[in-house]
Amino acid sequence: MKSNVGKMDRLFRGLGALALLACAWAAPLPLAARLAAFGLPGVYMMFTALAGTCLGYTLLGRSSCPVPRR
Repeated sequence: MKSNVGKMDRLFRGLGALALLACAWAAPLPLAARLAAFGLPGVYMMFTALAGTCLGYTLLGRSSCPVPRR
């Protein structure tokens, strides 16, 4: 798959994913609610940060990567 997530976007997605996963661990909610509200979005954001591609960006035809020079 073509990369469509830039370096700064990947950094902020990774930091956001870590925050969501910390909330999934520490929130005073039942386990199922923590996993649904914080765990799954955190895992998805971590995957997009590590893989460098985002399904939402692909569906919208967007990219946060810099324009390649010719």
